[in-house]
Amino acid sequence: MTERTRIAWGGKTLYGRARAPLEAPALAPAAVASVGILMLETRFPRIPGDMGNAETWPFPVLYKVVPGASPRRVVCEKAEGLGFLAAAAELVRLGADGITTTCGFLSLYQKEIAANVGVPVATSSLMQIPFIERVLPPGKRVGILTVSAANLTAEHLSAAGADPATPVVGTDGGSEFSRVMINDEERLDVAAAERDILAAGDRLVSHDGIGAVLLECTNMVPYARALSQRVRLPVFSIYTFVTWFQSGLIPREFGHT
Repeated sequence: MTERTRIAWGGKTLYGRARAPLEAPALAPAAVASVGILMLETRFPRIPGDMGNAETWPFPVLYKVVPGASPRRVVCEKAEGLGFLAAAAELVRLGADGITTTCGFLSLYQKEIAANVGVPVATSSLMQIPFIERVLPPGKRVGILTVSAANLTAEHLSAAGADPATPVVGTDGGSEFSRVMINDEERLDVAAAERDILAAGDRLVSHDGIGAVLLECTNMVPYARALSQRVRLPVFSIYTFVTWFQSGLIPREFGHT
């Protein structure tokens, strides 16, 4: 892949194509969209692997953009005053059997959304941390990679059921990734963003006892494989969380019925 092809351009909020025609009347249950995704209102590119790109998912999904939910308002201002509850309720009316979001910082709204929609809710990849730590070898712990270490607080971690003392490293000091995401820029140098994430990963695993990496930021998923190869550790993300989540909402058919 040449350097030129590593430049991605945005300008839209949603990308990709659903894997099944969601309105076809004769779809088998396994082809029905069961996961509803609350989208931030963004312009930055959502490349394959990003949860806002429909081609990321091996199953169809439903999207709902929350007006005014810019990355800065959600990450830096705790998403105050935004319409996530109404948007989640609309997704349920459209047929979603479970709700997730496109920002790990929305762990702050896990209980509130779950209490209002009547279906399972998985707001943040951070919610995986307690489970991951139970499967790691003794003495090992999770480390968090985030788009903004400056704004990821103990409150966010506690709301996700994670230890507030979990090590956190951000891509804040990088040249590309955090700037493009937080400022919602339309041009992304994918190679530079990957370098930011790999460098942050190196800093994270310098903490004692890191046995796995958890990506807070849903936009980091396209780089998970490269990061895992770099740090030689498992990497968990919103992709691992939502694929697990969906497998319970609509269990796989193995051909016995």
